Amino acid sequence: MLWCLRRQPHPPSGSPTGAGVGLDPLSQRIIESWLPQPDLLQKATMPLTIDQNQATDGEKKVRWTLTRDEHFNFRAAHWADLHGLLYNALPQDIIYWGYLFLSFSISDDKTSVKVKSRVVKTGEIIEVVGDLLIAADGCLSSIRHNFLPDFKLRYSGYCAWRGVLDVSGDENSETVISIRNAYPDLGKCLYFDLGSGTHSVFYELLNKRLNWIWYINQPEPEVKGTSVTMKASNDMIQKMHQQAENVWIPELVRVMKETKDPFINFIYDSDPLEKVFWDNVVLVGDAAHPTTPHCPRSTNMSVLDAAVLGKCLEKWGVEKLQPALEDYQSMRLPVTAKEVLHARCLGRMKQGLVLPDREPFDPKTARPEDCLELQLRNMPFFNDVPALFEAAYAPSNCTSAE
Repeated sequence: MLWCLRRQPHPPSGSPTGAGVGLDPLSQRIIESWLPQPDLLQKATMPLTIDQNQATDGEKKVRWTLTRDEHFNFRAAHWADLHGLLYNALPQDIIYWGYLFLSFSISDDKTSVKVKSRVVKTGEIIEVVGDLLIAADGCLSSIRHNFLPDFKLRYSGYCAWRGVLDVSGDENSETVISIRNAYPDLGKCLYFDLGSGTHSVFYELLNKRLNWIWYINQPEPEVKGTSVTMKASNDMIQKMHQQAENVWIPELVRVMKETKDPFINFIYDSDPLEKVFWDNVVLVGDAAHPTTPHCPRSTNMSVLDAAVLGKCLEKWGVEKLQPALEDYQSMRLPVTAKEVLHARCLGRMKQGLVLPDREPFDPKTARPEDCLELQLRNMPFFNDVPALFEAAYAPSNCTSAE
């Protein structure tokens, strides 16, 4: 039996706040295979067929294209929409809402693992014994800390403001008309605006929602609790609006100003781990490979983690967990390590931060060969499909990778 413990008392309600995610072609095929009706994913997402980077002169309020890839083939989803699709596809009684994870212990003979949790509503302590503990508890993973107590995240040097503006009832407003004129391919394009020492991301989500992200270089903040996001005060939001006026074109600034409840995301990653399983405990997702969000990889890496782990468990069975987890680790570590480091490099480049053996990138003076490095298809394994899935998921334009 599969148990999934969640601290939240109930499933997300689909709030308009939150963030967007980009799904690559392989993740799309995998998620479609998990759904009772594969076309549900297409109906819940928007196409991102274009990857465009453009420079912005904050003083003159002018922009020009640095690079444009019209064969990107991602899709954009709101996190709550994607979560709802996956949650509704699961059998009932798998996810236990309102259970706070406390601790775990591995049996002396290494054949089972016991998880202790507290029922948030009643305070009752319960214990669950299983064959395998899958740690999907994020980049601040407490389960990972048990095995790697000295592990520390690396602060990127910048934070991000994030927000989603719902314009579904305002299609004829001045804000919507002007933003669609300024970004004519909105609805199918992933836009990156690059200023000197900063950059933003802008694209459309389903149901007329505009998703934006703005990365700002700043000293490392004090992170409290178990989240790398923070609710912003009104004073913080007003200051952000004032800064935006000095950097971005008026149309984008107006979207930022009209967005309700923008929040702050502290950007961290880590050097690649040397292993991601111990006995019958295994890390997946951000717990296994904290990464910066520039490629965009975090969601796609997590989807592939889940798919590969499932195939390895199916191949070896519960009776042979060790070879199953060794297979999973050997397939995922080389891939995620390169992707984490590439995302780190791309983020530092777009933020104008120091990189080895090169001058900081400035979009205003960038050479054509520098601009090509901005394209997301340069991500390692961008179009590769693991041999494990080759027959099921490989499109004609993909190559195979072990």
